[in-house]
Amino acid sequence: MNALIQPGRILAGRYRIDQQIGVGGMAVVYRATDLNTQHFVAVKVLKPEYNQDAEYVARFQREAEAASKMTHHNIVNLLDVGMDSSGNRYLIMEYVEGQTLKDVIREKGRLSETSAVQITIRILSALQHAHSNGIIHRDIKPQNILMQSDGHVKVADFGIARMANKNTLAKGDSVMGSVHYFSPEQASGKEAGVTSDIYSVGVTLYEMLTGRVPFDSNNPVAIAMQHIHNTPVPIQQYAPETSDAVCHVCMKAMDKNPAYRYQSAWDMARDLRHAISGQVGEMEPRIVDGRLPGDGESGGMQPARRQPSRRMVRKKHPASWWVITLLMSLVVCYGLFVGTKAIYERVVNSAVVDEYLGMDVSAAQRKIQRAGLRPEIMEINHPTIKAGEVILQAPQEGTTLRKNDVVVLTVSKGPSTQTVPKITNLTVSDAITTLSPYGLTLTIVEYVVSATVPAGRIISQSPEEGSVCMSGDAVSVSVSGGMAVVPNVYGRHLADAQELIAASGLSLNQNITFLETDDTTMHGLVAQQSPSGGSEVIASAKVSLTLYRVPSMMARAKVLLSLPQTESMMHVRVTLVESGVEYTAYEGDFPANASREPEVELCGNEPGMYTYRVYCDGEFAYQQQVNME
Repeated sequence: MNALIQPGRILAGRYRIDQQIGVGGMAVVYRATDLNTQHFVAVKVLKPEYNQDAEYVARFQREAEAASKMTHHNIVNLLDVGMDSSGNRYLIMEYVEGQTLKDVIREKGRLSETSAVQITIRILSALQHAHSNGIIHRDIKPQNILMQSDGHVKVADFGIARMANKNTLAKGDSVMGSVHYFSPEQASGKEAGVTSDIYSVGVTLYEMLTGRVPFDSNNPVAIAMQHIHNTPVPIQQYAPETSDAVCHVCMKAMDKNPAYRYQSAWDMARDLRHAISGQVGEMEPRIVDGRLPGDGESGGMQPARRQPSRRMVRKKHPASWWVITLLMSLVVCYGLFVGTKAIYERVVNSAVVDEYLGMDVSAAQRKIQRAGLRPEIMEINHPTIKAGEVILQAPQEGTTLRKNDVVVLTVSKGPSTQTVPKITNLTVSDAITTLSPYGLTLTIVEYVVSATVPAGRIISQSPEEGSVCMSGDAVSVSVSGGMAVVPNVYGRHLADAQELIAASGLSLNQNITFLETDDTTMHGLVAQQSPSGGSEVIASAKVSLTLYRVPSMMARAKVLLSLPQTESMMHVRVTLVESGVEYTAYEGDFPANASREPEVELCGNEPGMYTYRVYCDGEFAYQQQVNME
């Protein structure tokens, strides 16, 4: 795919490309139709010239990783990640119908204060969600703010976002971002943080209010220097109708010192709400030159002036040469100690990234953890590499990181379309192992009676061998349950019936029912059975019995149960053990506020000593002896 993707092409057997809608520095964006839902989606494809560039591939991975951690109504949501047959990476994202905020500013010149503030609050809402998930955007600008036709605001393009807990930056990351909007610390090549995004929001708000960026030049380096050293032209010089309160919020967000800016997106959004509602007294003060407005001569929202300081002049006294020598020796020793300690900590607390390409993901994760690093996994489809194999890593082999830093592994999910392998005659566990490299799962539909296929082996599968399906699909199977013939136990005592059933490889259903009769000769004998004698069933089937009983011949006893305390309804079952056979004698439900020591009546076929067992919500609780009379 060295040329642009042509309309009509289908990615992953699902997304039909309709038209190209944008080109960025590292990717081309298309509008496509999801053939499963018939909804429009946006397809972001890494440019072909960057497919072998580890730095750009890592940036593309980071966008997918960042987007996958977030779901917010003011953020463009990630829907899918994949790789086509030529090895080109793409992201499937929510399609937003409308313009960018930059387009809106170009059309209108500048926005009203109310509109600018409302848009900014929505941007801050998205950033608060991102920051709460440990993600710094690092490229907030009007070009990355999408304005839907219905007025909704969406923050897009997390392509140079980074996890806030990652201490390392890929090559060139420190100066990534758009020079008109990035913060002084980004312009200085330092690491970006939450307050860097706040600064960029301040610049964006400034542009919405004035129709122009605060710093401009034909030379990007000159713009960066202005961010570091210059003060923006006051907003009211370009937009005199802008309130002092909104200007205050904007300039606080754009403070050169990150410590003097708003420390969270939520804080800035709160002050914007105060500003437009007239609650100026509730707003955070702006700190200038280390002082709060209102100190000294300053008042209101104006920055405080720096007061001249008096210099204290001390008279120097000569010191003895041996004192100077001693002090210098101490300084040298301290320097050697600090330097040695720093070198030791750097060696002990660092780790070198190994090569994980081609490894099984589980083995790669263990290797990364043994090195004192943390693995993070991103899965994508690959047309030729089997599922579970590492196909990309960031950073690359040989990079030195600090302990506990993150290594991102891109792992194949296998091709997006798969040819289903043969799994008939395999055991269920072997079939799952066979399907796993294809990215397919297994669903058991039923167990069937079979005298020819051993129990536990697959008899049939759907889709059949050789069929084409999507990675992630399930293969439905019917499994042999073997075969057993149900014995005829009609008219037998319970113990005899249990013995015959067990000898046939079957088990007895403990929920025995009773049929009352006046015929004393039938008391305790089997009246009915299901399945009937002679039936062919799977080997694990249970046989249900109904016994005759004469009420006057039943042995009875009342027992006091001891139930545990619960906060919800509890199901209680009491069984009796008679002649080695356990069957249910009582079942009931007890609310949380019911007595924990209820009295229940148990009935046995004959007088004598019985063991009764108590089960609470299916779990065995205790057992005791009871004499039935």
